[in-house]
Amino acid sequence: MGNTILGRNVRVGRAEIDLLVRDGAVIVVVEVRTRGPRSYQRALDSIDARKRARLRLAGQRLWISKFARDEAIERMRFDAVAVVFTPEGEPLVEHIKAAF
Repeated sequence: MGNTILGRNVRVGRAEIDLLVRDGAVIVVVEVRTRGPRSYQRALDSIDARKRARLRLAGQRLWISKFARDEAIERMRFDAVAVVFTPEGEPLVEHIKAAF
């Protein structure tokens, strides 16, 4: 069974969840970062402590309001996806499950 995208750019209070995905019995909050070939900072390094805290709070609020009573859902996970473009314009994608 594959993943199901439940939403893109989901607003929860002042926070925004890039992708909300269902992976079996797990709800996944995904933060996506994109960088070009000349970027001085790694894409995943740009997810700082403040951003992680906001995403955790948004996930908690979403869990309480939508998923806590659903017996088919066991837990929530926070993933990170980095998309880095090569000088030729080709995307390189890195997906880290349970990134934070």
